[in-house]
Amino acid sequence: MNKSIFNLYLGLILVLLWVTPAVAQTQYILGTSATNLNAVTAKYGLTVVDDLNSSGGVYLVTAPASLPPPTLAQIAADPTVTAFETNATMESSEVEPASKVQIDLGAIQSILSDTSTVPFAGATVRNIYVNQSAASLIRLGLSTVPPTSKVPIVAVIDTGVDPAHPALSGALVTGYDFTRNQAGTPNELLDLSAASANALTQSSTVPPSQKTQVLLQQSTVVILDQSTVVILDGNGTLPSDFGHGTMVSGLIHLVAPTAKIMPLKAFKSDGSANLSDIIHAIYYAADNGATVISMSFDTETASPDLQKAIAYAQSKGAICVAASGNEGQQELTYPAGFPQVIGVSSTTTTDGRSAFSNYGMPSIFMAAPGEALITTYPGNNYVAVWGTSFSTALVSGTVALLSQPTGRMGIGLAVDALESGHPLPESLGLGQSRLDVFASVAAGNDR
Repeated sequence: MNKSIFNLYLGLILVLLWVTPAVAQTQYILGTSATNLNAVTAKYGLTVVDDLNSSGGVYLVTAPASLPPPTLAQIAADPTVTAFETNATMESSEVEPASKVQIDLGAIQSILSDTSTVPFAGATVRNIYVNQSAASLIRLGLSTVPPTSKVPIVAVIDTGVDPAHPALSGALVTGYDFTRNQAGTPNELLDLSAASANALTQSSTVPPSQKTQVLLQQSTVVILDQSTVVILDGNGTLPSDFGHGTMVSGLIHLVAPTAKIMPLKAFKSDGSANLSDIIHAIYYAADNGATVISMSFDTETASPDLQKAIAYAQSKGAICVAASGNEGQQELTYPAGFPQVIGVSSTTTTDGRSAFSNYGMPSIFMAAPGEALITTYPGNNYVAVWGTSFSTALVSGTVALLSQPTGRMGIGLAVDALESGHPLPESLGLGQSRLDVFASVAAGNDR
């Protein structure tokens, strides 16, 4: 070959290498024993990135490129492999594109007129949070639990929490941020710019009489000072799922104020999560004493590794509660659809089916109010929310309440107690009962 032509070819190859990006590695979740791990990864060219279970057996691995279907099938069929799947992206129930959640501003018009505060669980909180209509509907204030030294722990797999919120600060135990791989309490405010975080904190110092309702997205109306809204708009709108973990935690705390909340951040503030982080969070919750695992997310895909993690948590005595989804359809969703997971749908204030709530499927065990609930929001603020995520939080708190006398309650006893709630017509497809905390606790106390 002519030397000048060779140099031309070499130059073209170098240019192509320079302008062509490296092929992104694809992540998978691999189930195999620790003794077989090295052999399996070497055989299929996989690299271990993380151990998703402290006891071993479930690993996050990468391959140099996306594996073709025949290879995926070959690995899954390997007798030394218990499960193998792509590390998919999941979304929380309120940010999914198919969500049918729509807020009703008319339902909360009277909220701003109540600027009073009340003592609650050692803190001073807004009266509209403690004495909201949903609390009366589920007969929360009437329930009494026998004195006990046992403190149940509710693991909340979500976007994190505001650890400085006065209503929640005394109720938290150490959690973990799986999105950053950091131990400690995952602070939602770290997902914002400093200006936005300061604006939210500033709003909490403004007298309630000077605040207004601000529509953040289709499931959330936050009560903020108008100047704070201007600052937030100047720094870009808030991420679509920011504050979700604080909102869910607030409702759990409202129902079970003496329980402890373990915030596990698997979701980013835009509402997205890697399946591997969710699985990791479930194993972490199970290994760190969670009594209840609250999961306000859903997917149509029955992930074998997700099911395996939930089964592990159940073997450790944790009761799993999950949202049924907001697509307003007869749709089987997971993790609610896995065995012995308490799947929760949403009802209106008059015990009808919320227009957004999924219905009529085995993944739905029961219902709870899911419209215009008042709960906590980062920066010592409060918010009105709609969605099955928040119905799920009410049920998670109730299971914690039921577990309080002994610190644990078997799934069978919990189910029996929850079934003592307010009966619902079978035609609604929302399970046989709507949450009634008083009736459930009374039934639990009798056992």
